[in-house]
Amino acid sequence: MDPEKLTISVPEAGRVYFGLCRNSAYAAAERGDIPTIKIGRLLRVPVKALEQMLENPRKTEAA
Repeated sequence: MDPEKLTISVPEAGRVYFGLCRNSAYAAAERGDIPTIKIGRLLRVPVKALEQMLENPRKTEAA
């Protein structure tokens, strides 16, 4: 991954950061698990927001 990129695609974010396939990455983005911004019809992941989210993970309750 190019360190100068400000945004990456949803499938790339899912694969690089979480080891997800394309469909799982889009499903995670739909749930809000991967932060996204929409530019026209294009859905992108801001790298800084994703890395901040990973540095400060929210606590989830066990089911």
